[in-house]
Amino acid sequence: MRIRAALTMPALALTGAAVLTGTLLTSPAQAAGGVVLNRVWFDSPGSDTGSNSSLNGEWAEIKNTSRSAISLKGWVLKDKSNHKYVFANIKIGAGKTMKIRTGSGDDTSANKYQDRRAYVWNNTSDTATLTKANGSKVDSCSWTTRDASDKKC
Repeated sequence: MRIRAALTMPALALTGAAVLTGTLLTSPAQAAGGVVLNRVWFDSPGSDTGSNSSLNGEWAEIKNTSRSAISLKGWVLKDKSNHKYVFANIKIGAGKTMKIRTGSGDDTSANKYQDRRAYVWNNTSDTATLTKANGSKVDSCSWTTRDASDKKC
């Protein structure tokens, strides 16, 4: 019996270490569940014509990784040049994604529009940053010219 117990204890210790290591390697937002930047499509398809359709071809997508809806009231999405989109009194559902498009359109639960007449995200390099209403950083996502036209964060 002692031999089995001796073999079982190290196995349990290794399992516990693997679980702990996995938890430590996961980002804090994902470990606790929350809102993260999921993807940024910074180079709209086709020529940059400045049309509303082209402007809406660039977007940032956020994802709620938790099991509960989260209020985004007052949260801010911005780029390095400080172009800001402030979220109205809305919630993102549990496990849901939401795209914040640059141009104009009718807001839905899946798409919000910044109502801008110029592009926000730089094609060469930029950083999307998401902050809470109190200014605390939630997540960020950066890219350079090495990336194609979008960045999976």
